[in-house]
Amino acid sequence: MIRDGYAARWHGAEYEASPDGEDVRLYRPDASDGFDEVRPGRYRRIVHRTEVDDLVYVRTTCFWRDQPFIVLGEHDGWLRVEYTGGRAPVAAELGLEEFDYGVYQGWAPRAEVSELREYRV
Repeated sequence: MIRDGYAARWHGAEYEASPDGEDVRLYRPDASDGFDEVRPGRYRRIVHRTEVDDLVYVRTTCFWRDQPFIVLGEHDGWLRVEYTGGRAPVAAELGLEEFDYGVYQGWAPRAEVSELREYRV
């Protein structure tokens, strides 16, 4: 599973999370006591920051065609990647789209990606 975002440990389990001031929104894909459905397949519970054992940012990185990337997501064997090499000519050579000024993204076949690693900060 590719992750790029906050994660929180609460009551011994890890959840996708979103800090919001003194609160942390916890998310899960199925119904559970105290979690409200926000849309089909997405349930949320809001807890105070002091109730959370751990709150970290999880980032997945990789190399594609010998260049460094952050992995933003995954779909059907493809990874949504963002180039972190900082060189516009290289981004153009890789066929990446300029998502924002100096930010280049694209889709890479998962089979072509190497050194897929998850970091917790």
